Amino acid sequence: MKAEGKAYKYGDNVDTDVIIPARYLAIQDREELATHCMEDIDKDFVKKIKKGDILVAGKNFGCGSSREHAPLVIKVSGISCVIAETFARIFYRNAINIGLPIIECREASERIDDTDEVEIDFDSGIIKNLTKNEEYKGQPFPEFMQKIIKAEGLVNYINSNN
Repeated sequence: MKAEGKAYKYGDNVDTDVIIPARYLAIQDREELATHCMEDIDKDFVKKIKKGDILVAGKNFGCGSSREHAPLVIKVSGISCVIAETFARIFYRNAINIGLPIIECREASERIDDTDEVEIDFDSGIIKNLTKNEEYKGQPFPEFMQKIIKAEGLVNYINSNN
């Protein structure tokens, strides 16, 4: 399984309230909700990203409240993967549960710049910065997590195995 796209980079401690501001949580339609993804940190985020692009951040991405809305709006907005030095544990779990690929890699988090072209191989954990011709080794997903992501989330995975 692979992802390739343009990187959009943010810093440390990007919390769930920045990913999806609480004032929008009453919106039931996931497509409409996703139009507000990252708007408090980057008002043009959803206008500039294309399907398959990659979000890159520093330490503790997804900290704050445990709402599943945060990884959901990232995925629905078109982001194919989030790379960060570290993730808040609840965000990590919620991302896998809804089928959003995420990968921890300090070197990639530090070296990838905004708008670099990036390719990720989830089987090996290899992240290629095509713009800089560099390669970084992230933590590959265990096979069971790859199956959950391929199924588009835990519920779909469980339902497909019944």
